Amino acid sequence: MPVTMLQNAEVEEAAVQKLWRAVIACTVEEWVNGPLRKKREAEQFLFSDNKDYRTVCYSAGIDPENLRGRLEKIRTRQLAETQANA
Repeated sequence: MPVTMLQNAEVEEAAVQKLWRAVIACTVEEWVNGPLRKKREAEQFLFSDNKDYRTVCYSAGIDPENLRGRLEKIRTRQLAETQANA
């Protein structure tokens, strides 16, 4: 396979990863700052054990368990802040 074809494949793969990372970032943004309905939909996607979540993470080049662990820390902190303010 010629070098230019390999370079094009690498560029295309990087572009696909960038797209899926943007999808994840948008979902996290909706979970944190979106209207209630969007927050709930995003939370269900991010925290339910479904095949789509793993597929999106792998397509983005992100370890799904690592991401979920980080998001769990944010969720725990948000819940603690909400309880402290109540």
